[in-house]
Amino acid sequence: MSQRFTVRRILWPESWQGRLVWLALGLSVLLFAAFLILDRLHPFQFPDDQRQFATVVADRHGVPLRAFADAEGVWRYAATLEDVSPLYVEALLAYEDRWYWQHPGVNPGALLRALTQRITEGRWISGGSTLTMQVARQFHPHSKSLTGKLHQMFRAMQLEWHRDKNEILTYYLNHAPFGGTIEGVQAASWGYLGKPASELTHADAALLAVLPQSPTRLRPDLHPQRAEAARDKVLKRLADHGVWSVETVTDARMESVISQSLVQPMDAPLLARRLVQQALTDGPPPELIRTTIDRDLQQQVQRLAADTITALPEGSNAAVMIVDNASAEVRVWLGTAAFADASR
Repeated sequence: MSQRFTVRRILWPESWQGRLVWLALGLSVLLFAAFLILDRLHPFQFPDDQRQFATVVADRHGVPLRAFADAEGVWRYAATLEDVSPLYVEALLAYEDRWYWQHPGVNPGALLRALTQRITEGRWISGGSTLTMQVARQFHPHSKSLTGKLHQMFRAMQLEWHRDKNEILTYYLNHAPFGGTIEGVQAASWGYLGKPASELTHADAALLAVLPQSPTRLRPDLHPQRAEAARDKVLKRLADHGVWSVETVTDARMESVISQSLVQPMDAPLLARRLVQQALTDGPPPELIRTTIDRDLQQQVQRLAADTITALPEGSNAAVMIVDNASAEVRVWLGTAAFADASR
């Protein structure tokens, strides 16, 4: 009898604390087993072609000359974590998902906070979504109902199960919406700020970190005041959490949000088209085609040629090539002074 009692007490502790621990362990095992079964029955559907980027023809320094959108008309410039300023990653994670490197795709604390705010305030103030959940939603869209949210949480945990954190974060960097047909931080940085994502300032990083929350309402080229207010909110949170110093944030807030018009580059257009057509003969074009062109010099010659033909008879045109004698590299390739004018 005593031996059976000892075995029973080991298997089922008499204290309520011990029983809770056993119940928690048992429930965890059952949930994990259920997850593995559902993962097998409903596998995560990754796109067949994850490249899906615009083809960018760049000058000798990597500055875009002309870009060709992907098959869906989206301007998405490929970028790795090494191509993006660490300031952007710091701002993004501090504002969107502070526990990104620790959670398994779902942050229970953030979800509980969002639910508490919903109950106390009577409206949703924060959604509780992690970056992984946002990426999962792009692969597997869902409704905004409770069922849809549960589906998103399951897909996020699947994503974390099958991909590492760096891969998930890289996917977000390349596919986050930034307004219009702009996706990804690299295309947004060139499109709005005229610089690569590797050269973002603190103010730039905070601005681009918040844009995907409401890309249409916060577009800096259309609504600079809204964009600046949202950026300052991010900067305040970064200071509050001690990610950036108060002095750094104060200096960043002094920068006004000044965005260039969201127009895709159109320099050396004939050369760019020729290079892409040549690349297509060998299969899908690469994400980046780097030339020996000097964009600043190319733009100066383009303006000079356009001004020159206005004084020439109707139908006149001009073409210019400038070669560096020392290296024999082409610095300017102007096939026409009026690319959009079919009459010339």
